[in-house]
Amino acid sequence: MAGYTKVNLKSDVEDSATKFGYAPNLEARFAAGALGLKKSALSYQRVAPGFRIPFGHSHKQQEEVYVILSGGGRLKLDEEIVEVGAMDAVRIAPELTRGFEAGPDGAELLAIGAPNTGGPAEDVVPAPDWWSD
Repeated sequence: MAGYTKVNLKSDVEDSATKFGYAPNLEARFAAGALGLKKSALSYQRVAPGFRIPFGHSHKQQEEVYVILSGGGRLKLDEEIVEVGAMDAVRIAPELTRGFEAGPDGAELLAIGAPNTGGPAEDVVPAPDWWSD
């Protein structure tokens, strides 16, 4: 067996946002399973211009790094708003509630998490309707 796994995030990983009714404003591809990750997690997200992900979340254990690939927007981290742009990387402690809103050009980002805690039910603490104006 090879010591690596190669997948294409667009063609080999399901778009969960479509399944949950968030398309076309959000594309979310969670690649940990497809890559066979045991100690970390990875997702690709594309957020339409001006779209705010309609929920926040925190984690029980998993630390995340968001890397903005293109475009930009705003992260809400607990009560602080952080402006982000292309090639910015932001580390987020597990206990911080977070949410993302794309700017006028939209955004593409990678979210990298560790440790891999299994499915969302194991570690994610949802915060519905968390980010209000």
